[in-house]
Amino acid sequence: MNKKSVFYIVLSLWMIFSGCSTTRNAIVTFKHDTENYKIDIILNDLYFTSLIYSDTLEKPCLFPIKTPSGKFITRGYPLEPRPFERTDHPHHVGLWFNFGDVNGIDFWNNSSAIAPDKKIHYGSVLLDTILLADPTKGKLKTLSSWINFQGDTLLSEETTYIFSGIKNEYRFIERETRLTAMQEVTLRSNKEGLIALRVDKSFEEGNGTYRNRQGATGEAGVWGKRTPWVALRADKEGEIITIVILDHAQNPNYPGWPHARGYGLFSMNNLAGEAMDKSSGPIEIKLQPGENITFTHKLIIGGDMSDEEINSMMHQFNRQ
Repeated sequence: MNKKSVFYIVLSLWMIFSGCSTTRNAIVTFKHDTENYKIDIILNDLYFTSLIYSDTLEKPCLFPIKTPSGKFITRGYPLEPRPFERTDHPHHVGLWFNFGDVNGIDFWNNSSAIAPDKKIHYGSVLLDTILLADPTKGKLKTLSSWINFQGDTLLSEETTYIFSGIKNEYRFIERETRLTAMQEVTLRSNKEGLIALRVDKSFEEGNGTYRNRQGATGEAGVWGKRTPWVALRADKEGEIITIVILDHAQNPNYPGWPHARGYGLFSMNNLAGEAMDKSSGPIEIKLQPGENITFTHKLIIGGDMSDEEINSMMHQFNRQ
């Protein structure tokens, strides 16, 4: 029996038992669409996002992502392009997790835009199976493989997503990513990482504004400046929306370096080091086969959120 067959059997079993349940005041439902290689996440009967995992992608992503009012916070391009949006960086899709230097292999920049003769320098993350789907906790757990061009597995990734919400006012995505080395692996300082979101054009600089916990604002103020959180606030169609990425206090190299660009890339990178801030020095993490490293982050989608409110959520997150 091949890997895909096992995958579909596991998915069929958990779909029988999953259904929906309440968590953080929101009713969570998982709906699997096998034909389109995606799992829809529904909160309070409102579409939130989908885990998409087609082999045509270079990594699993959450795409698109919507507010409770139905507004996109993610760019549509390249999968579902919308009028007047930027068409740069086709590897920026929804919310994802990967890195630019794993044994010298670039997992971040890989996409269909890479020429065939250059693909040897790039890696892909392939979803192997769904380990758990528990709507009572809004929890979805997956197993994926980080492979090079030759098909060798460098890292095994076990990711736990927790989807939740407070009424129809807030949406939350917690992501815990455990990477286990399948061979000797070295992660070196690189600005291309780690958990990342490509936002809708309404959040680009000029309408959207970044700020960090220290009070710095704009790309120039927050890019590469270590901080436990970065928020991006914008007015979209008359609604104030704030998107926050929290870095967990137990993450390696906490607090991380935001890779937050005015054109719409919004990420938190715990492995940047000197690649983003020369005063931070180099990062080099070596993992022997069987050794692992874990990163935990949280995405918050809310209204006109104050620093005090974000700090309160940060402290609660760090106590978990």
